[in-house]
Amino acid sequence: MSATTEEPVKEPVKAPKTSLAWIIGPGLITGAADDDPSGIATYSQAGAQFGNTTAWALIVTYPLMAGIQEICALIGRVTGRGLAGNLIRRQPRFLVNLLIALMVFANVCNLGADLGAMGAALRLLIGGPSGFYVIAFAVVSVLLEIFLRYAHYANVLKWLSLSLLAYAASLFVVHVPWQSVARAIVWPTIEPSGDYAEMIVAVLGTTISPYLFFWQAGLEVEEQQGEPGAEPLRVAPHQAPAEMRRIRWDTIAGMGLSNVIGLCIMITTAATLNAHGVKDIQTASQAAEALKPIAGRFAFLLFAGGIVGTGLLALPTFAGSAAYAIGEVARWPVGLDRRPGHAKAFYGVIVVATIAGTAMNFMGVDPIKALIWTAVLNGVAAAPIMAMVVRMASDRRVMGEFSITRGLAINGWIGTAFMTAAVVVMFVTMV
Repeated sequence: MSATTEEPVKEPVKAPKTSLAWIIGPGLITGAADDDPSGIATYSQAGAQFGNTTAWALIVTYPLMAGIQEICALIGRVTGRGLAGNLIRRQPRFLVNLLIALMVFANVCNLGADLGAMGAALRLLIGGPSGFYVIAFAVVSVLLEIFLRYAHYANVLKWLSLSLLAYAASLFVVHVPWQSVARAIVWPTIEPSGDYAEMIVAVLGTTISPYLFFWQAGLEVEEQQGEPGAEPLRVAPHQAPAEMRRIRWDTIAGMGLSNVIGLCIMITTAATLNAHGVKDIQTASQAAEALKPIAGRFAFLLFAGGIVGTGLLALPTFAGSAAYAIGEVARWPVGLDRRPGHAKAFYGVIVVATIAGTAMNFMGVDPIKALIWTAVLNGVAAAPIMAMVVRMASDRRVMGEFSITRGLAINGWIGTAFMTAAVVVMFVTMV
């Protein structure tokens, strides 16, 4: 929604268009947030349990992930509305509400699990009560989202994305059999077992998740509203060439970073934990602790420190994507650039989601079971949302002259089919 006299926004502060901060934006933030502590736990378990034999999944999902995220970003930038705001105008309300409810519940579970992982990681690093750290991380995240102007907040998130480099650095402090890694990626050994199938589905659910769709589309709207003179591309088509080029490269870079870091985590844990017979990792902090006697204190510090940094990046993604989705469907004023008093319901969702996730850590909820249910819910919601998104982005009534190309549409439909197959496999293996 654009700013009005009645609904003032926080003062925009934009980087020059020639700067890297402008070129690298929502795609980088979204891709980096995908490697949250829960994702780190999934990749760590994959590497510990199956070595490098699951690494191919991150190669296969990269173009599919980049494609669907680019489509979501284009919808936001072309229409000036987020994903939910467009879906509710084109799809049955009950279906949109159901899918958003599934996503929001999954987001809260993931947020809670990430807060728990961050608290445990900081306790490993400096000692002290993990419960206190959980609350502190939650409070800091909410305050930054509510009171920091979007342009400044986006820059904070971009800097936090550098925490992912800890996992790239970890490759240089452990011995990695690169020939074996290359062979596993180029010619993978696929195990015919239910556990292996479940792990592949978990990796897919970690890389292609509904909350990422809503988050990147919402951030594109924020970017457009915060830039003086910028309009939705349907209103200002002359802005399209530069913006569409930026979106493509931003998304390619952001999703590439996400999957490369996932590979680094898998390879590191395969070369250390799997190679030493440690094959059962339940949480990201457990993976960091297990690395210490095997790979040394430096590798442990890199791994544990990365959990805290990536968690700070991921928390606003879960709470914010829920707020965008609910707010757009309810036709509330939404956006991180809005002043708190003029978007009370939007920020209220962020606060409530964060409180609920925090409470999970003090109610005896099993974080592993919560993550399993999160994977199930994300899998159930992802495929139909992807199908709706591809159809909507191909519709000239929505996108005007900027409906997506045939190649991008085919990529989106392949990704949808891939996620549908993954859900079928997931339910079969669960039964």
